[in-house]
Amino acid sequence: MDDITIRPAREDEAAAYRDLRLEALLNHPEVFSSDYAAYVGKPLSYWSERLRLAGTEGVAMMYFAAHGDELVGMCGIFCGDSPKTQHSATVVSLYVRPTWRGQGLGERLVMACVDWALDQEVKMVKLAVVTTNTPAIRCYACCGFRVYGIEPQALLHDAVYYDELLMMRPT
Repeated sequence: MDDITIRPAREDEAAAYRDLRLEALLNHPEVFSSDYAAYVGKPLSYWSERLRLAGTEGVAMMYFAAHGDELVGMCGIFCGDSPKTQHSATVVSLYVRPTWRGQGLGERLVMACVDWALDQEVKMVKLAVVTTNTPAIRCYACCGFRVYGIEPQALLHDAVYYDELLMMRPT
Protein backbone atom coordinates (compact mmCIF):
# COMPACT_ATOMS: atom_id res chain seq x y z
CA MET A 1 0.00 0.00 0.00
CA ASP A 2 3.04 2.26 0.18
CA ASP A 3 2.78 2.79 -3.56
CA ILE A 4 -0.78 4.19 -3.31
CA THR A 5 -1.18 7.92 -2.78
CA ILE A 6 -4.39 9.50 -1.52
CA ARG A 7 -4.42 13.07 -2.78
CA PRO A 8 -6.67 15.88 -3.97
CA ALA A 9 -7.81 15.63 -7.57
CA ARG A 10 -6.26 17.90 -10.19
CA GLU A 11 -8.16 19.52 -13.01
CA ASP A 12 -5.70 18.11 -15.58
CA GLU A 13 -6.86 14.59 -14.65
CA ALA A 14 -10.27 15.04 -16.25
CA ALA A 15 -9.90 12.19 -18.77
CA ALA A 16 -8.79 9.67 -16.13
CA TYR A 17 -11.52 10.89 -13.77
CA ARG A 18 -14.15 10.50 -16.51
CA ASP A 19 -13.00 6.92 -17.14
CA LEU A 20 -13.07 6.05 -13.43
CA ARG A 21 -16.49 7.61 -12.84
CA LEU A 22 -18.05 6.02 -15.92
CA GLU A 23 -16.61 2.64 -14.90
CA ALA A 24 -18.26 3.01 -11.50
CA LEU A 25 -21.62 3.99 -12.99
CA LEU A 26 -21.55 1.26 -15.63
CA ASN A 27 -20.47 -1.60 -13.38
CA HIS A 28 -22.51 -0.70 -10.29
CA PRO A 29 -25.65 1.14 -11.46
CA GLU A 30 -27.64 0.01 -8.43
CA VAL A 31 -25.45 1.87 -5.92
CA PHE A 32 -25.10 5.31 -7.51
CA SER A 33 -27.90 7.82 -8.02
CA SER A 34 -26.13 9.12 -11.14
CA ASP A 35 -26.84 7.24 -14.34
CA TYR A 36 -24.20 6.08 -16.85
CA ALA A 37 -26.31 7.02 -19.89
CA ALA A 38 -26.64 10.61 -18.68
CA TYR A 39 -22.87 11.06 -18.39
CA VAL A 40 -21.22 8.93 -21.06
CA GLY A 41 -21.64 11.58 -23.77
CA LYS A 42 -20.45 14.55 -21.72
CA PRO A 43 -17.44 16.37 -23.23
CA LEU A 44 -14.09 16.43 -21.48
CA SER A 45 -14.72 20.07 -20.55
CA TYR A 46 -17.62 18.90 -18.36
CA TRP A 47 -15.30 16.62 -16.38
CA SER A 48 -12.64 19.34 -16.09
CA GLU A 49 -15.24 21.72 -14.69
CA ARG A 50 -16.39 19.11 -12.17
CA LEU A 51 -12.83 18.73 -10.93
CA ARG A 52 -12.36 22.49 -10.82
CA LEU A 53 -15.50 22.88 -8.71
CA ALA A 54 -14.53 19.88 -6.56
CA GLY A 55 -11.44 21.78 -5.52
CA THR A 56 -13.25 24.95 -4.45
CA GLU A 57 -11.74 25.87 -1.12
CA GLY A 58 -14.12 25.42 1.77
CA VAL A 59 -16.89 24.11 -0.47
CA ALA A 60 -15.92 20.75 -1.96
CA MET A 61 -13.05 18.34 -2.51
CA MET A 62 -12.44 15.22 -4.57
CA TYR A 63 -9.74 12.77 -3.54
CA PHE A 64 -8.11 10.17 -5.74
CA ALA A 65 -6.25 7.01 -4.83
CA ALA A 66 -3.41 6.88 -7.33
CA HIS A 67 -0.95 4.13 -8.18
CA GLY A 68 1.64 6.05 -10.14
CA ASP A 69 -0.34 7.79 -12.89
CA GLU A 70 -3.29 5.38 -12.66
CA LEU A 71 -6.37 6.41 -10.71
CA VAL A 72 -7.61 3.39 -8.76
CA GLY A 73 -10.19 5.03 -6.50
CA MET A 74 -12.05 8.23 -5.67
CA CYS A 75 -14.23 9.86 -3.06
CA GLY A 76 -15.71 13.34 -2.84
CA ILE A 77 -17.15 15.60 -0.18
CA PHE A 78 -19.06 18.87 -0.26
CA CYS A 79 -20.35 21.30 2.35
CA GLY A 80 -23.87 22.56 2.73
CA ASP A 81 -24.42 25.58 0.51
CA SER A 82 -26.42 27.81 2.83
CA PRO A 83 -25.55 29.40 6.17
CA LYS A 84 -28.03 27.00 7.77
CA THR A 85 -26.33 23.87 6.40
CA GLN A 86 -22.65 24.80 6.27
CA HIS A 87 -22.05 22.95 9.53
CA SER A 88 -22.42 19.65 7.68
CA ALA A 89 -20.79 17.97 4.72
CA THR A 90 -21.74 15.02 2.53
CA VAL A 91 -19.48 12.23 1.29
CA VAL A 92 -20.22 11.12 -2.29
CA SER A 93 -18.92 8.97 -5.14
CA LEU A 94 -16.79 6.45 -3.24
CA TYR A 95 -15.41 3.94 -5.72
CA VAL A 96 -12.37 1.66 -5.77
CA ARG A 97 -11.51 -0.41 -8.83
CA PRO A 98 -12.18 -4.14 -8.21
CA THR A 99 -8.54 -5.23 -8.40
CA TRP A 100 -7.66 -2.74 -5.64
CA ARG A 101 -10.45 -3.60 -3.21
CA GLY A 102 -9.85 -5.24 0.15
CA GLN A 103 -6.73 -3.20 0.87
CA GLY A 104 -8.26 -0.38 2.90
CA LEU A 105 -8.33 2.19 0.08
CA GLY A 106 -12.00 2.97 0.68
CA GLU A 107 -11.31 3.77 4.31
CA ARG A 108 -8.31 5.91 3.41
CA LEU A 109 -10.35 7.87 0.86
CA VAL A 110 -13.26 8.39 3.25
CA MET A 111 -10.93 9.48 6.05
CA ALA A 112 -9.26 11.99 3.71
CA CYS A 113 -12.73 13.49 3.24
CA VAL A 114 -13.40 13.48 6.99
CA ASP A 115 -10.04 15.19 7.60
CA TRP A 116 -10.95 17.82 4.99
CA ALA A 117 -14.26 18.38 6.81
CA LEU A 118 -12.37 18.87 10.07
CA ASP A 119 -10.18 21.49 8.40
CA GLN A 120 -13.35 23.28 7.26
CA GLU A 121 -14.69 23.22 10.85
CA VAL A 122 -17.63 21.09 9.76
CA LYS A 123 -19.48 19.55 12.71
CA MET A 124 -20.89 16.42 11.04
CA VAL A 125 -20.33 14.38 7.90
CA LYS A 126 -23.22 12.50 6.30
CA LEU A 127 -23.70 10.02 3.48
CA ALA A 128 -26.23 7.64 1.98
CA VAL A 129 -25.44 4.06 0.99
CA VAL A 130 -27.62 1.40 -0.63
CA THR A 131 -28.58 -1.20 1.97
CA THR A 132 -27.33 -4.05 -0.25
CA ASN A 133 -23.80 -2.59 -0.51
CA THR A 134 -22.36 -4.46 2.47
CA PRO A 135 -18.67 -3.72 1.73
CA ALA A 136 -19.35 0.04 1.59
CA ILE A 137 -21.44 -0.07 4.77
CA ARG A 138 -18.60 -1.91 6.52
CA CYS A 139 -16.10 0.68 5.21
CA TYR A 140 -18.17 3.58 6.50
CA ALA A 141 -18.69 1.91 9.87
CA CYS A 142 -14.92 1.40 10.19
CA CYS A 143 -14.57 5.15 9.59
CA GLY A 144 -16.90 5.96 12.48
CA PHE A 145 -20.18 6.44 10.62
CA ARG A 146 -23.41 5.29 12.28
CA VAL A 147 -26.88 4.77 10.83
CA TYR A 148 -29.42 7.45 11.73
CA GLY A 149 -32.18 6.51 9.32
CA ILE A 150 -33.32 4.75 6.17
CA GLU A 151 -34.65 6.28 2.99
CA PRO A 152 -37.02 3.71 1.50
CA GLN A 153 -36.97 3.22 -2.26
CA ALA A 154 -34.26 5.84 -2.70
CA LEU A 155 -33.09 4.43 -6.04
CA LEU A 156 -34.85 2.60 -8.87
CA HIS A 157 -32.77 0.53 -11.25
CA ASP A 158 -34.04 -2.14 -13.66
CA ALA A 159 -37.46 -2.14 -11.99
CA VAL A 160 -35.93 -2.83 -8.56
CA TYR A 161 -36.15 -0.34 -5.71
CA TYR A 162 -33.19 0.10 -3.38
CA ASP A 163 -33.35 1.55 0.11
CA GLU A 164 -30.50 3.67 1.40
CA LEU A 165 -29.02 3.81 4.87
CA LEU A 166 -28.46 7.37 6.03
CA MET A 167 -25.21 7.51 7.99
CA MET A 168 -23.35 10.25 9.85
CA ARG A 169 -20.39 10.86 12.09
CA PRO A 170 -19.41 13.88 14.12
CA THR A 171 -16.04 15.39 13.30
